[in-house]
Amino acid sequence: MSARSDFVPLQPGDRAPNVVLDAITQEGKIALDDFRGQKPVLVGLFRGLHCAFCRRHIAAQARLDPELREKGVESLTVVNTPIERARLYFRYHPIPNLLAASDPERASHRAFGLPNLEFTENETNWPYKVSMAAVKDMRVDIPSELPGPMDPIAAGEILDKRDHYELTEADAQMMATGHGQLAGQFLLDRQGIVRWSFTEFPEGGRYMFGAPNPQELMSAVSQVAQ
Repeated sequence: MSARSDFVPLQPGDRAPNVVLDAITQEGKIALDDFRGQKPVLVGLFRGLHCAFCRRHIAAQARLDPELREKGVESLTVVNTPIERARLYFRYHPIPNLLAASDPERASHRAFGLPNLEFTENETNWPYKVSMAAVKDMRVDIPSELPGPMDPIAAGEILDKRDHYELTEADAQMMATGHGQLAGQFLLDRQGIVRWSFTEFPEGGRYMFGAPNPQELMSAVSQVAQ
């Protein structure tokens, strides 16, 4: 796998592209143009459901849904998991009123400028390549679920066991090409212009596996909803 070096995430003021994806929690397709001219939308572009951190970030975004809808803002969750696997997961782990779409080819992530990290033996060129040593030097801290700060590989194993999440062939196929996909959340106004974002892209991985501050997000939502 060769890493492209020309990805830069969309920034506030940029116009979001239209993407059309298979809906998970309803029938048919979901397109970003469906919201354009109608209402603002918070787009969460996550890795597959195999990612224990992403499962938690999806749930966190979903917890904001009632407050978002009070302000007239829709919320869309996009996962890299293939459609049937994703539908099965949400059937057994339902999230009320979740609007979600499947994007195993990661077209939406590329359209929003989120790179797919290449894992290497000893070369790091963030945010396109990262060595396994650098990954193991990262620390994830979820006090309610982990015994302490630890590297993301060890943390993911503990969280998977807590969740009783077992990898399927569909997960493995997706991970073979998109295991290093960076994630992000983008708030679009009614015209489809990015007004706020949080991504794993900046600062050498400082925000990897992290989530935005809810107060900061809702402050941006309040401005967009005016």
